[in-house]
Amino acid sequence: MSKQVVFVDLDHVLADYSTGVQEYKTRYPELEFPQSEPGMYMSLKPLDGAINAYKWLNDNFDTYILSAPSSMNPHSYTEKFLWVQKCLGYEAAERMILSNYKNLCTGDFLIDDYEDGKGQEQFSGQLILFGSAEYPDWSAVIDYLRQIE
Repeated sequence: MSKQVVFVDLDHVLADYSTGVQEYKTRYPELEFPQSEPGMYMSLKPLDGAINAYKWLNDNFDTYILSAPSSMNPHSYTEKFLWVQKCLGYEAAERMILSNYKNLCTGDFLIDDYEDGKGQEQFSGQLILFGSAEYPDWSAVIDYLRQIE
């Protein structure tokens, strides 16, 4: 029996993007877009529970990381890969997809912090809105998915 396919967003879902950007704004106040500074993505810390949640997902589902790169920051393509490799391992990095069109990926679930903007609204499976009232954190997401597996 094949496993259900789960896509997991990176920024604000696995990685603490908000804190990272704020730290770079403090460090480089002259930058209008601190996320364009080389090293910013690599400095991000994992969100609470994200690493263990990803490992659980990977054990129980056919799991991929699906992240939209910053088209205005070519460093984001490389640094997102390196972040995943550092925090989740090379196998996870090999299963990473970078796309601004998340609807082009076919799967059962998409765990993302946005409802739309990068194709989430047209995703063929179920969108699990990370950070919402229903799914405020990784614990709530895993509790929900345990019922399905």
